[in-house]
Amino acid sequence: MTTFSEILDAASSLSADEQQALLDIIGRRLAEQNRAQIVRDVHEARAEFADGRAHLASVKEIMDEVNGEA
Repeated sequence: MTTFSEILDAASSLSADEQQALLDIIGRRLAEQNRAQIVRDVHEARAEFADGRAHLASVKEIMDEVNGEA
């Protein structure tokens, strides 16, 4: 397995254009992973709601829960 340090060293040996291309690719991959996670979260939330494991709440109720006031 390649260590993070080894990856950084390898990236440093790339040209500036190659490093930029690497950043662009990693950025796109991260964005895709984030989109996929959002899709999974939405599906899970819809399933919880459909199964009665979730309920509608006001913004105040949600913020109270987030702030530990619920």
